[in-house]
Formats: sequence, structure tokens, C-alpha cells
Amino acid sequence: MSFEKQNKGNIRETLDWLSEELKPSFDLVYKPLHIDEKHTELLYIKTVVDGAQLQQLVIKPFFELGNDRHVAAYLSSLPNLQEIKAKEQILLDLTKGSVIVAIRNQLLLLDIKKVNSDTVLESLIEPTIQGPQLSLSEDIVTNINLIRQRYHKSSLKIETMDIGEKTHLTLAILYDAEVVLDEVLENIKSKLNSIKPQTVQSTMELNRLLNDKKRSLMPIMMMTERTDRVVYNLAGGKVILLLDGSHTTVLAPAVFFDFMSSMDDKYGSYWITKFLKLLRYFGLFACLTLPGLYVAATSYNPEVFRVELALSVAGSRIGVPYPSFIEVLFLLVFMELLTEASIRLPKAVTGTATTVGGLILGQAATEAALASNIMIIIVGAVAISTFVIPINEMSFAIRVVRFILLAISSFAGLAGLLFGLIGLLMYLSQLNSFGEPYFKIYLQSKRTETERTST
Repeated sequence: MSFEKQNKGNIRETLDWLSEELKPSFDLVYKPLHIDEKHTELLYIKTVVDGAQLQQLVIKPFFELGNDRHVAAYLSSLPNLQEIKAKEQILLDLTKGSVIVAIRNQLLLLDIKKVNSDTVLESLIEPTIQGPQLSLSEDIVTNINLIRQRYHKSSLKIETMDIGEKTHLTLAILYDAEVVLDEVLENIKSKLNSIKPQTVQSTMELNRLLNDKKRSLMPIMMMTERTDRVVYNLAGGKVILLLDGSHTTVLAPAVFFDFMSSMDDKYGSYWITKFLKLLRYFGLFACLTLPGLYVAATSYNPEVFRVELALSVAGSRIGVPYPSFIEVLFLLVFMELLTEASIRLPKAVTGTATTVGGLILGQAATEAALASNIMIIIVGAVAISTFVIPINEMSFAIRVVRFILLAISSFAGLAGLLFGLIGLLMYLSQLNSFGEPYFKIYLQSKRTETERTST
């Protein structure tokens, strides 16, 4: 027996059930149409439905045709009419862009989805070799459409609010009600309600406003423009914040290991993924320790080197007129200037400018005895190691920490470097992101938390 025959007379009950399953979502639309003796009801999600097609195929003919019977016959003849087998199937199809039409005591399901993937650009901030390349746009409706195209669950809830007392931009809060932790969600909502900024123009500014520790060195929320990362984190129980006019989104809570993961990890084979992750952590360690280790070994603890290497390092520094700390600091600052210039310059000249700056000035520094050849190699290795960190917020933070460890090493040698690393670990271990420990390997979702407490 078909779904229509089984549920004849229970149309209102089915519509109410569908509405309850999809609430609260700002883009859920219930639209009754009524004129003379004709009456129908529409239920759909507006961010994934083509409004122009809906007007042309459903709403306009409803007012033009003679009676309900003619309207129902016309809608039943459309090629995008879908067969209804169960109300759970209706729920899934609604999230994909279908419209449910209740007319003459029957339900009709029409596929009128809208696809915005052709109107957005590829990801520039987080490029990957494999997987989808689409990034978010600056239009919040388009962004929600991109996310809903890839996340077809009725438990995806979308709440909106205005933020900025002068700008009044729309902020959307997205989460999967089945897996998000209630205390994390309430914590984020309470902080959003507590901030009263005059203006908000970007999600990076929103990120700063939500951080209780205004001078925190490490990021506790992640910024991304990738739709696949958003979908993956939604399924993991995180909360997504979309701001109208910004092409990046905020993911919260975020822990340390989130910032060391690339979306390529989801698409590559097991051993390749593990190898690349190992390279990233090796690069992180090298980026943090190499400058301080060089200063400590040359100024305080030369015995850590083999004799041949110690003589090679000492020979390369012949003629350098200042201590190793000044040498390292000079080259690191110069490297930071090159990095900043590569961001600010037009793309057409960025490659040329940074190549000329890095090669010619680096060679000139060694020939003028302002820096040793080995130091040039170390700074180059540090620069490359910095860029293997996949998330920019963490990369910037590590660059700052590198200078702190360098300063400590210049005063206390290897012991200072070791105590600096221990202090960094202690600092990271006391951080939390909306109640989640910063060193937590996996964020606990509501589902896994329920399973754990019930066993």
C-alpha cells in the first residue's frame, strides 16, 4: 500500500511531525495558500529550494487554475514529482531541496532544489590536492545552501541572530542536535548574547570577541572557508558560526590537534596520512626548537655537537661581529618581513619579490659576514617547517612562541630551552575551548557521551 493511501486523512499529523523534526531552523518555511475555495499548504527549506522555480511551477499555477482538482492534476504531471514511500523519506528529501505540497487530502513531493556550487570560488586559504575544492562565499544564504547540500540530516539546526549595534549583521548558529554537547552549545550562545559590539565586519573579529582571554597566545576557535571541513566538524559535534559578509566561518570548540589536521588527511590512504601527520609534528618541533638550539649550542653548550660539527659551526661564524642570538634574531626578523611582504604585495609580483629577497639578500648577508652559512640553512628550514602547519592561526602563534623560546635560550642555554618547552606544554594543558581541554585528542559528542555514561 502506498504512503498516500496509508496516511490519507493524516496529512496534518504528517506536516506537524515534519515541522517538529526540522525546528528550530530559520530557513524552514510553512506557507499556506488560499483563494476562494482553493487551499493548499507548502513546507520546504528555503535555502536549498529555488524560489523562482517554486513560484513558476507551484504558486503561480495555483492562483491561475480553476480548482483544487485541476491544481493537483497539474502538479502530479510535473516531471520532478517524486514518489513518497515513507515520512522519513520526505524528511530526507526536504533537506535536499524538495517541496512538500498538501492539496486535496494528499501529499505531493516536488524536487525544486537550488545548487550554488557554480557561483563560488575554490579555496585559497586551505588548498588541498584531493577532495572538494569549493569554499564559502560572503553571502550567508549561499553558505547555508552549500552546507545543506552536503549535510542531509534533519537534526541540523540553524538559528539566527543580529550582531553589532550599528551594523546588525546576520549571524547563523549551525549545529547537529543529535551530537552536539548541550553545555558547549549553551556556553557559546551565552557568550554571543553577552557581547555587545558596535560593529562586527568579519568572523576573525567575532573570534576575538568570543575569547575570554583577550591576550591568549593560542587560538581556541578555528577559522575555515572549506565546506568539507565545516561538514566534517558538524558531524563531530561542533558548533558553526556563519556571519553575513564574511567568507570564513568559526568552528568551536577547537583543540590543539584540530589545528594540525589537514582535509587531505580524510582523503589519503592510511600510511600516507600517518606519514604526513608525522612530518607536520616534526616540522612543528623543528620550527620551535632550531633557533633556540643553535643559540644554546654555540653560546653555552657546544659539547652537544660532535667535534667535527662544532668546528664547522665555529668556522662558519668567523668574522660575524655579534653573538649568535643577534645573528638568529636578525635573520628571523628578516624572514618575517618577507612573509608579511608576500601577503601584502599583489599576487603578480609576490613570487619575484620573495625569491629576490630570500636569495639575493641572504647571500649578501653571508658574504658581508652578517650571518653564517649554517644559520642561513637553519632559517630556511625553520621557514619551511612553519608553513607545513595547515591552519594559519596556529602557524602565526607558533611563530611568536619561537621568538620567546629563542630569548629564553639566549639567557639559559639548553636548560632554558628545555624549561621553555615544559612551560609551553603547561600553558597549553591549562587552556580550554568552551569547556573542552585544549589537549583533548577527540572532542566528545553527545552520542558517545551518552554511550559512555550508560555502560
